[in-house]
Amino acid sequence: MISNRYNLKTNSGRRALAIGLTAPLALALAACGGDVDEEGGLGGDAIAAIDAPDGTTWNETVTISDEGGYVLGNPDAPLKLVEYASHTCGACAQFSATAKPSLKADYVSTGVVSFEQRNLVRDPIDLAIATLVRCGQKENMQPLSDQAWGSLEGIFQSVQQNAAQYEASGNLPVEERFIAIGEAAGLIDFFSARGLSADQARTCLADSDKIEAIANASSEQAAELGVQSTPTFFLNGRVLEERSWNQLEPILQRAGARSE
Repeated sequence: MISNRYNLKTNSGRRALAIGLTAPLALALAACGGDVDEEGGLGGDAIAAIDAPDGTTWNETVTISDEGGYVLGNPDAPLKLVEYASHTCGACAQFSATAKPSLKADYVSTGVVSFEQRNLVRDPIDLAIATLVRCGQKENMQPLSDQAWGSLEGIFQSVQQNAAQYEASGNLPVEERFIAIGEAAGLIDFFSARGLSADQARTCLADSDKIEAIANASSEQAAELGVQSTPTFFLNGRVLEERSWNQLEPILQRAGARSE
């Protein structure tokens, strides 16, 4: 369970976050899955495709939910798939690579399924990436997340090469701390190459209120919903124990995301 260690405005929160900065990187590379209580399956008749508004496609439609998640697709889709993910989770990276293309092409595009990405913050690097993917247009949040997951090994290598700078960032004020983390992890250059200028990145990483809001939303939702590991999926409010695409796709189909 995520604790209040990411409440950045309290002394105890700052101390705990600084301790987290010195944790071995092997922890971030460890398996991030876990058991989730089964809530039962969903079943229903096949649901006909729903047309997007004229001149648009569902795969280009992004809205922000009341929970602060980024919803790709029809915001009123009858089937709402939600993922709680961490940007330093290898299993989340695998889902991004193996599931997202089919999920978007075969399901979100029909208007029957929406896909919402929410954060379960695990560590300071995760929080820095979560901040940066929200730094530009909302339509870029999920694509930038996918690119960061695709480069996760390189991000960890950058931190390992700049371990002293990374650890020293824990002694900095919050408005400077995440800039230092972004530099140590190579994130500022990474996102600059993908359309987010270095100045934009530094401005967002200096926004302690925004960083705190992301962290607190993660903590509060984890406590409310009992989310303890990543990735964790919900379909129409039901938590799923399945975590891989070959397990999740049949659930979507049984729930009605099929043509017959």
